[in-house]
Amino acid sequence: MNINEIQDLIKFVAKAGVNEVEIEKKDFKLVIKSDYMAKKKTNFKEETKIVQQISPVGAMPSPMVQQQVIAEVTKPEKKEETKEDSNLVTIKAQMIGTFYRSSAPEKPPFVEVGSIIKPGDTLCIIEAMKLFNEIESEVSGKIVKILVDDVSPIEFDQPLFLIDPNI
Repeated sequence: MNINEIQDLIKFVAKAGVNEVEIEKKDFKLVIKSDYMAKKKTNFKEETKIVQQISPVGAMPSPMVQQQVIAEVTKPEKKEETKEDSNLVTIKAQMIGTFYRSSAPEKPPFVEVGSIIKPGDTLCIIEAMKLFNEIESEVSGKIVKILVDDVSPIEFDQPLFLIDPNI
């Protein structure tokens, strides 16, 4: 496995939201750990250690280098808020799960960009462990932007909607 394949694997693990991947072959062992939920910053570091290679009976064991790549995946840096974004309220995910804009595929979405909402209005559904949780608005205002695609995996505290409370 070359370095480009390892880097591609790290990127895949980061996007997939997997916590740990371990690959072990005859001549190497690769462990990729992602601590995305706790760290939320991008740093890649490598740890190298010497391990004994498994040898046939009677042969001298030879040391081999085991490369362990630990990936700490991060959230992109926030861009500076513009003057018009500073007054917007961000509705964030209250749990990890799958984001749904409507109660069923054939039903219309709960809200669209431009929808006027009030406290208690259902904004979306988050499915977590086969439980469907309706997410209700805590503020009144106008939906300015929907930040997540329908039927997408989401993380705790991920921004879902931008709301302008000044309507």
